[in-house]
Formats: sequence, C-alpha cells, structure tokens
Amino acid sequence: MIHRHITDWDDAYANGPNIPGGERWPAAWKEPADAYRQKLTQADRARLDLAYGERPRQRLDVFLPEGTPKGLVVYIHGGYWRAFDKSMWSHLAAGCVDSGYAVAMPSYTLCPEVRIGDIVREVGRAIEVAVSEVGGPVMLTGHSAGGHLATRMLTTSSPLSQSVLTRVRNTVSISGVHDLRPIMSTAMNNDLHIDEAEAIHESPVLLRPVAGARLTCWVGGGERAEFIRQTALLANVWTGLGAATAEFIEPDRHHFNVVDGLEDANHALTITLLAP
Repeated sequence: MIHRHITDWDDAYANGPNIPGGERWPAAWKEPADAYRQKLTQADRARLDLAYGERPRQRLDVFLPEGTPKGLVVYIHGGYWRAFDKSMWSHLAAGCVDSGYAVAMPSYTLCPEVRIGDIVREVGRAIEVAVSEVGGPVMLTGHSAGGHLATRMLTTSSPLSQSVLTRVRNTVSISGVHDLRPIMSTAMNNDLHIDEAEAIHESPVLLRPVAGARLTCWVGGGERAEFIRQTALLANVWTGLGAATAEFIEPDRHHFNVVDGLEDANHALTITLLAP
C-alpha cells in the first residue's frame, strides 16, 4: 500500500533546488541556443522575430531545413508561464530541422502581465501565423508549462482554427503541467492568479481532446513525482476520451535535460514527435 499526501506544494513543483547541479540552468541553454541561431542565420535558414501580434513578446522564430520542409514543428517553451522566451531554446530545433522539418518557436506575454488564458490565445495566434508560413503536417510540442500550452491546443475549446487542427498530426508534451489546480497551492500563484474557474477552463486534463488527437506524454525518470503524475494523468484521462495516447518515462533524465533529445534527429524523442 502506498500513501501519498503532499503538504509542501512549492517543493513538489520546485525543479532547480532538487536537481544536483541545478544552478547550471538556465544559463546552460543560452550558449548552444545562440550558436544554433547564428549558424542558421548565416545559412539563410532562420526567420527571426516574425510578428504574430502587437505586444513586444508576440514574436516567433522559424528555422528551416535544407530544401522544402516536410512539415512544421512548433516548440512552446516553459518557465511556469512567467519566465524565459524563444531565444533560450533555439538549439532544440536541430533534430527536427536535420530531419527535414521547419521549426517555429514563439515567445508569449508572461504572467502576471496577463493570465494563463491570455497566453493560450496568444500561442494559438502564433501557431496560426507559423502554419501560414510552412505547408504540410504540423507537430506540436512543449516543455513544462509549454507542455500545458501544446496540449491545450488539442482540446475542443482550442483557439486554433479547424483548418489548422486538421493539419496537426502529432503532439508531444514534455514534462507538461496538465492540471492547473495544484499550482493554485504554490507561492508562484501570486504571479499566476489562477482561480478555480480558470483552472477548470484551462487544464487539458479537465477538457475533451479533439477528434483524432494523437498525444505522447514524455517525462524524465528523475523528475519530481508531481511531473511524473501529471504525465500519467493526462495520458490516462484522454485515453478514456478517445484520443490515441502514449506515455514514456525516459530513464536518467531530470526536468532540465529531458528536452535534450530534440537536438538529435536519431533520438527517440525526435522520432516520436515526427512519427507519421
């Protein structure tokens, strides 16, 4: 018999303090991201800071493969809806670009300037603009809060148009936060201002997936128990609602390095995301 009772919700969702050497991040992402962005800019295969709205952070980068793209991957960054931007993650486009796909990476306005529901709508607009730039199938992925935003796009109350939804072939949520209700018990909610109504309206686990949804929930085996639980939760619930789902726990990965597989065209994470 296993008893579970969380009394410290801040610790349950605290990643850096619970990862050995966790202080290396986020600085460890910046150098490879800058180098990759420079490399593709010099090759004339980067379209940077494309506007999808009027706010300063409503910008996206698109990285292009050699030749005509086979389709489009959209990577949505994390940071608990209140940190980071697209420039920190450029290197994670490499695996998909090397596989022949274009990759779009949007920034979005952060909390507390806006609410999570506003971010959902911004990401929807960003995806619509990116899709207009590249033909073919669309794959959605995101990390942590980005996993929430990616899966939120697959719900019946998605901000995406039906024409875009019909092009979405696959979605991979990496260490996603799919139920917002526990976040209401953390100190970060002082910035997020999630209330019960918003949690119910914006939590993918409480929403229905669109018809034909394909979802993989991916998480590191060394992550906080709450991220492993949230991963299993969405895959479980959406299976019961008719979606095609899979769950994968990658051994020896923690919350900060679980995304590294996207750099490699031959890594299982990239292969899963691009699966036909």
